[in-house]
Amino acid sequence: MKQQFFAFSLTACAVSAIVPTQAFAVTLYGAGSLQNSLTEVAQAFTKEYGINIDTYFGPSGLTEQKIEQEISTKGQSTDVFASADLGNPQKLFVKGLSEPVKNFTSNRMTAIVRPGLTGVTSDNLLDFLLNTNIKVGTSTPGSDPSGDYAWQIFDKADAVKSGNSQILKNKALQLVGGNPSAPSVPTGQNNLIYFLKTNPTVDIFLAYYTSGKSAQKLEQGNDLQIVELPDYLATKADYGLTVLKNADPDGEKLAAYILSSQGQAILSKYGFSSPTVTQSVPEHQGIGGYVLALSIALAMHKKLNLAQKTERKIRS
Repeated sequence: MKQQFFAFSLTACAVSAIVPTQAFAVTLYGAGSLQNSLTEVAQAFTKEYGINIDTYFGPSGLTEQKIEQEISTKGQSTDVFASADLGNPQKLFVKGLSEPVKNFTSNRMTAIVRPGLTGVTSDNLLDFLLNTNIKVGTSTPGSDPSGDYAWQIFDKADAVKSGNSQILKNKALQLVGGNPSAPSVPTGQNNLIYFLKTNPTVDIFLAYYTSGKSAQKLEQGNDLQIVELPDYLATKADYGLTVLKNADPDGEKLAAYILSSQGQAILSKYGFSSPTVTQSVPEHQGIGGYVLALSIALAMHKKLNLAQKTERKIRS
């Protein structure tokens, strides 16, 4: 009997030496506009550290809600959240659900123009957007930061003529970003190509520069035109990164990798630019912390607006 037990123990040891322990993956939730770039970052991270990454990409507003719901029902959610804005990850921070938010990269809004619509330039873009014969597409404000940024563009148009903002908001078609009434895009198809070419729904789509570049790189989208916004409509998008409380320790390592020169080089390859906001919100709990976080966020927003105004003066 002892001989049999000894033999079994040797066999078990041999099996455990041959079969490695299955490691749990780190989870990363990211904005839809980050899918290509952060997928590559995750692959590079796994290759370097041998740590697997499970990813989920979607509209940042809805993703923030998803995180809160998962924490409420399951007690845990993702390890790292990379949002297309600072506001959504900051909601998690001020509720004590995540670490301070880092601005890890930046983007900008542009106008993506369908093939065949000629003559659109930065100088006359607003005229085209206001033209009753031109259909304009956006993402969904509230659910997706890209939609929020589009609404900011419309509000800036009011400085040219009062009423422009409401005209543009009334005519905008919210085709992506969680609008339940929007037409569904077939799996595997690019949103911009689908709505500007395959199923022509709009003439101009207000979208991120990186999204336009990704569409242009595809064979079906190489004839799409990217038009930069004029200075008075220019809208920058600062992306926020946060690590959830009680995250896997390797989540911190992944966040650091995204912020590292290796991660930043990959993001730059996809058209993202260096972070604008270099400070993060300090960690405080309770009402005082909530007010402090919001006041700092407002100060950061004012700082960005001042920087944009200064940049416009320099250009002019």
